[in-house]
Amino acid sequence: MPLRVAVLASGRGSNLEALHRAAQNKQLPIVIVAVLSDKADSGALRYAKEHGIPGFAFQPKDFDSREAFDLALMQAASSVQPNLMVCAGYMRIISAAGIAAAPCPMINIHPSLLPKYPGLNTHARALANGDSEHGASVHLVNTILDGGRVLGQVKVPVMPNDTPASLAERVLNQEHTLLIETVRCITENPRLLQSND
Repeated sequence: MPLRVAVLASGRGSNLEALHRAAQNKQLPIVIVAVLSDKADSGALRYAKEHGIPGFAFQPKDFDSREAFDLALMQAASSVQPNLMVCAGYMRIISAAGIAAAPCPMINIHPSLLPKYPGLNTHARALANGDSEHGASVHLVNTILDGGRVLGQVKVPVMPNDTPASLAERVLNQEHTLLIETVRCITENPRLLQSND
């Protein structure tokens, strides 16, 4: 049985596309059962629509609180019965109530070598600190921002002429492979999703 994956995304959906293509090419034993977004016009939702994947859009302004938004999101996720939720460029912090209501384990791909640089502006922060390498991490989602157990990382050298934009693009190119490989490891060993936090 393929792993049922729901993807949370706010942006263009390049990591979603990488996962979907890997599934279509039989590189990954998964099926993407839904794409959920906090932006109705996101590229991720457009990609989902173009490829017949159920999409759910929730506008934060339509809810009284972050918790109410998150609970609606998790209720929609529950309706498609996922085994794994993947935050792939999802730009909202999920509340403790939302995490508690999640129907299955959640992972996130984050553009830094955690525990370095949780949160935003990771590429600019790496450059400002003069780091010689940067990269991306996939980790379990818990109530600590970008603080769950790291499941995989990829390193990218920082070049002398790098800008935040050029570094971000090079890291993103490696994120796709990292995410696919991490999800493959999860399909082969579901115990990786057991939290030790």
